[in-house]
Amino acid sequence: MDVIEPEPRRATRPAEGVVLAGVCAGIAEHLSIPVLWVRVVFALGILLNGVTVIAYAILWRFMPLATPTGQYQASSERRRNDLIQTAAIGSVLAGVAIFLVANGTLDVSGYTVPVALLVGGIAVVWRLVDDATMNSWMTRTSGPGFLVRLAIGLGLVGLAIVSVVTFERGFRGILEIGAAFLIAFLGGVLLIGPWAMKLRSDLVAERISRARIQERADVADHLHDSVLQTLALLQKNAHDPAYVVTAARRQERELRSWLLGQEADSGSSFGAAIRSAAAEVEDTYHVSVEVVLVGDAAMNDVLTTIVAAAREALVNAAKHSQALTIDVFAELQPTRIDVFVRDRGQGFDPEKVDASRRGIDESIKARMKRHGGEASIQTAIGEGTEVHLSWSNETREEA
Repeated sequence: MDVIEPEPRRATRPAEGVVLAGVCAGIAEHLSIPVLWVRVVFALGILLNGVTVIAYAILWRFMPLATPTGQYQASSERRRNDLIQTAAIGSVLAGVAIFLVANGTLDVSGYTVPVALLVGGIAVVWRLVDDATMNSWMTRTSGPGFLVRLAIGLGLVGLAIVSVVTFERGFRGILEIGAAFLIAFLGGVLLIGPWAMKLRSDLVAERISRARIQERADVADHLHDSVLQTLALLQKNAHDPAYVVTAARRQERELRSWLLGQEADSGSSFGAAIRSAAAEVEDTYHVSVEVVLVGDAAMNDVLTTIVAAAREALVNAAKHSQALTIDVFAELQPTRIDVFVRDRGQGFDPEKVDASRRGIDESIKARMKRHGGEASIQTAIGEGTEVHLSWSNETREEA
C-alpha cells in the first residue's frame, strides 16, 4: 500500500495585517514564533551593514503571497499590536543607531544615510502595489492608510535626494537648498501666475463663447427646419382654415416640446404615447385635441391597451362628432387608471348604431375587457359624447 506523504508546508507572506511586505509575519507564522522576534532580528541586522535589507528584499521577491483560502483576517486588536510593535522597534533602532554614532562605531558619513532613506522610501512605495490580485491592489489604493504610506515613502525618497545634494554641508545645507527652492517657487509664481490666470480666464471665456455660438446655431437650425417651414406652408394654404389650424397646432406642440425638453419616444411612457395618439388624430382629421395628464408610468401591456382604446375613441369623435375640440383627461394612480375622452359634438343614439360598425364594441369595450378593464360610453343627441376607460386591480381580479 502506497503511503502518500503530505506536501511540505511552504512559507508564504500574509496579504493582510502586515507592516511592510509581510516577510517577517510569514517567517514567524512558518516557524511558529512571535513575529516581534523576527522583526527585532531584521531591525538589528540593518545596523550591521544592512545585511538583513538584502535578505528581506530576496525573501520579498521569492516568498509568495498566501492564497485567499490561507489568508487570515487581521483583527483591529492585531493591527493595533502590529503598530505598537513597529513603533517600539523603530524607537529601539533609532536609540541604538544614535548610541553607535556617538561612540563612532557606526559610520554615517558618505552616502550611508541617503541610501538607507532611499531604500526605505522605495520599499514603502512598492508596498502599495505588491498584492496578489488587482482587486486587492484596488482596495489598497484608497483611504487614509494609502495616503499616509504614500506620503511616508515619497518623503523618504525626497529626504534621500536632499541628503545626497547637501552631502558634507550638514543641516545648514538643507536649509539653504530649501530656501532656494522656496524663493524660486515664489518667483515663478509671481512671474507666471498673472499670465497663467489670464490664460485660464481667456480659455473659460472662449469656451463660453463657443458654447453660446453653438447654442444659437442649434436654435437657428431648429427654427429654420420647423417654424419657418410651417409659416411658408401657412402662406401657401391660407385659403384652407382647417389646414391652417392643424398646422399651427402641430407647430405649437412641437415647439413647446422642444423648449421644455419633452421630446420623448412615443413608446417610452404612457404620457408620451397618449400625446402621440392625440397628435396623430389632430394631423389626420384637422381637429384640436387637448390632453391633460395626471401621473405617468412606463409602458406595459395594460397601458398599451388603454392607449389603443383611447385612440379609437379619439378617431370616432373626430370622424363623427363634428366637434372642433376633443378633450382627453388621463389619471394614473398606483392601483387604478382612468381615461376620459369627451367631445361637445352632435352625439348619437347607441341603439341606432349599425350592427356592422363594431368600432365601439370590439375596438374599445372588448379590448378593455380582455385585459381586465372596463369601458363605458355616455352620449345623447345634441349633448356630445364621453368615453370612460378604467382599469384597476379589483376589476382585474373579478375578471
